[in-house]
Amino acid sequence: MKKEILIPKNLGPPVAPYSHGVRTGNMVFTAGIGPFGPDGKLIEGDIKAQTRKVLENLRDILQTGGAGLRDIVQVTIYITNFDDYPGMNEIYREYFPADPPPRATVQVAGLWGGMLVEIMAIAIFPD
Repeated sequence: MKKEILIPKNLGPPVAPYSHGVRTGNMVFTAGIGPFGPDGKLIEGDIKAQTRKVLENLRDILQTGGAGLRDIVQVTIYITNFDDYPGMNEIYREYFPADPPPRATVQVAGLWGGMLVEIMAIAIFPD
């Protein structure tokens, strides 16, 4: 199968040697996506602001590959503090109000650059 590297216009280049996303056939796989602006800098804000930006970035990557949030079949969320779980969940629910995809949420000791949250996803969509 052909592999297409996804380079969204609204997201700066990756901060390390990886791709934001890859499309192969009718599937899109994303890296762990952080709350970075188009300039590649971490946005200011609390867990809600960072979660919103991560989900917007995730949406942009999926759209570049021909998919959307509705096509996500698996999500993994990394947060640095489980005290932030309710705030993250509040924003997450806005983006997945019905039939949310299965997910795992993991607390980690730290994320690159001071991020509070990072999300990776797999999407499958009709050809």
